[in-house]
Amino acid sequence: MNKRIAVIIPAFNEEKSIAGVVRSVRSLSGFVYDPIVINDNSTDQTSQEAALAGAVVINLPCQLGIGGAVQTGFKYALEKQYDVCVQTDGDGQHLASEIPKLIKPILSEGFDLVVGSRFISDTDYEASFMRGLGITIISLFLRVTTGIRVKDTTSGFRAASRRAFAFFSSEYPQDYPEPESLIYAHQKKFRVTEVPARMLDRKYGQSSITPLLAMYYMVKVLLAMFVDLFRKI
Repeated sequence: MNKRIAVIIPAFNEEKSIAGVVRSVRSLSGFVYDPIVINDNSTDQTSQEAALAGAVVINLPCQLGIGGAVQTGFKYALEKQYDVCVQTDGDGQHLASEIPKLIKPILSEGFDLVVGSRFISDTDYEASFMRGLGITIISLFLRVTTGIRVKDTTSGFRAASRRAFAFFSSEYPQDYPEPESLIYAHQKKFRVTEVPARMLDRKYGQSSITPLLAMYYMVKVLLAMFVDLFRKI
């Protein structure tokens, strides 16, 4: 039976890049790859461009942020009975050609959450010093508190098994979803791994986490992750 892969693409004002992202997902072969664009109340033509390129588009009535948008995608994937969910950005940084690397550990090795990493091989990605330091500290905190070894804790390029995204469809962190969801995965005893993934610099728009905010972000993330360790989920 051919596996069905839901590729969740949260997008806010990505009209210049979203069509290319959708087309690159649709060009994949081997399994059924369906691009699902979660339009987070964009004020530009993101929704129209995504639909014209062939994506399923879910338009949110208000801006939920990355956590709410991705969770919406999980809910849709669960309802439509997909086998695996992949999260990728709408700005073109994540390469669709890398998606098969993410889903392989789920389908062949039984992992529940696979993180695409910029830092475990030579991927040509260079983070700013402050941002890189913040990610390293978050990674160390995760390893010490949970035993999970993931270097690229803030990566938004990842894949989830049906068991994982079924849970995330009802319980998913809203503030800092990428690092916090790793704590959730630990709490639910999900199997987590990391694979190397090439990523590009964004061509359009601006990252929501600027280098000047990297350390402030790190402190807030660590506090949120610490609280998550004691939540009953």
